Amino acid sequence: MAHSNEPVRIAFCITDLDPGGAERALVQLVTRLDRQSWEPAVFCLAGEGSLAAQLRQADIPVTCFGARGMMSLPRVLWQLARELKRFRAALLQTFLFHGNIVGRVAGWWAGISPIVSGVRVAEKRSRWPLRLDRWTNALVVTNVCVSQAVADFSIAEAGLSPAKTVAIPNGVEVAQFEHAVPARLEDLGIPTGSRLLVAVGRLDPQKGLKTLVEAAAPLLTQHPDVHLLLVGEGPERRMLTAMIQARDLSTQIHLAGWRADVPEILARSTALVLSSYWEGMPNVVLEAMAAGLPVVATRVEGIAELVQDDQTGWTVPIGSASELQTAMSQVLSDPERARQMGQAGQELVRSQFSWDAMMRRYDALYRQLLTTAAPIR
Repeated sequence: MAHSNEPVRIAFCITDLDPGGAERALVQLVTRLDRQSWEPAVFCLAGEGSLAAQLRQADIPVTCFGARGMMSLPRVLWQLARELKRFRAALLQTFLFHGNIVGRVAGWWAGISPIVSGVRVAEKRSRWPLRLDRWTNALVVTNVCVSQAVADFSIAEAGLSPAKTVAIPNGVEVAQFEHAVPARLEDLGIPTGSRLLVAVGRLDPQKGLKTLVEAAAPLLTQHPDVHLLLVGEGPERRMLTAMIQARDLSTQIHLAGWRADVPEILARSTALVLSSYWEGMPNVVLEAMAAGLPVVATRVEGIAELVQDDQTGWTVPIGSASELQTAMSQVLSDPERARQMGQAGQELVRSQFSWDAMMRRYDALYRQLLTTAAPIR
């Protein structure tokens, strides 16, 4: 990295800026970079997400292109390449599948090298998405995976080169969750003093929420004081609403939509439940552990690096409603053990994970690449 009094321009490209795990990690990374060393700008393929305002409040320019479906991607690709060329970035970092594909090509057109891509989930892709990812990955100098498990999966299943794949785990602001004041959720029909299981994330098939509702239904029938709160939005809302109504559990299972008070909701909760079919390193698990909650999670990639069975929580096979039910039952039947697991998880996160640690590792990577990376032609 050349010595200069001017900060180095660095561009970030992401699919959208709705409050998902990748999007929130981007905000934390970009806002923590040393502005005397770096001049960041964010480019979003979709329309204005709620996190765009947060970035602008930190004096980070955000450009959103309003992509709506595949037909709009050629237009967005051309516009992104034009804006990247105008910005004259020394390095481009891309996130999420569409942000990676479009960002890589646009960055190449704009003459940017090095290009760095984020790999956040261990997901087996179908034929054409996998080919697109492999073809455009030839333009990438380094792939950054959110866990070693995702890195290993991506090398084995997606054909990434081990030589250009590294793992940088997500972080969490421990104090924000450790000291949060418990939310009052009576407006959602959750009485003060009731026990609360919570799941946070998109209402999407990836998250396995149908399995979660199936697993929770018998427990909620047995324990009228227990509630399940699903925080998030997505395409499965209608299906989940119908499932809940069919089981006559509308007074115990609540769809809250996206909420800004996730730290306060976690502080009010008894345990976090993650029922996903695939993940990378789920931010919400780090957040729940920072809040001192025990975690019940499926054995997706990245979870083993966070949730230690019978120490910080329980892990169960993917898609097993019966084993998910058993684990949630253990949380409810042994509150002292659950409390001890929550404390152990909090200590683990405090000692090994933080947003500042994540930022420092990205900063070091960017500096190394700007010094050593050969341009891709």
